[in-house]
Amino acid sequence: MVTISKVKKAMWLTLGFLFLGLAYIGVVTPGIPFSTPTVAAAYCFSKGSERMHNWIMNHKIFGPFLRGWAEKRVFPTKARWLMIIMMDSSLVIMWFTTHNWKAVAGTAIFMLLCAVWALRYPKSIEDHDQRVAEGKKVGWFR
Repeated sequence: MVTISKVKKAMWLTLGFLFLGLAYIGVVTPGIPFSTPTVAAAYCFSKGSERMHNWIMNHKIFGPFLRGWAEKRVFPTKARWLMIIMMDSSLVIMWFTTHNWKAVAGTAIFMLLCAVWALRYPKSIEDHDQRVAEGKKVGWFR
């Protein structure tokens, strides 16, 4: 007999793999972020499989980002630059494939808001510690 907890774990595990796939796609594809699906995958794996959660938290590509985000809300400099480059290349591709300036402008405004949100967080653990020592907010709310 299948219990409800086993069904929930299977659902969380399935969602985790879906988000992990999106994260891998986001690493190499302009316009698709990797950070949000990575955080979502880690959350889903924490609910569905301790083994997969430990794996993603120690992953060569995603692990440092996830640990920094989970512990100190750090959005690393390398990830910031990658985000900006991907956003810019997406806008260029969008312009040359659609020539629709309204769509490009709307997308650019949305991407700018996302970038402003991300750039408010510390870029390193040292930056986090300095903000805390000075009594400044670490991100948006604390």
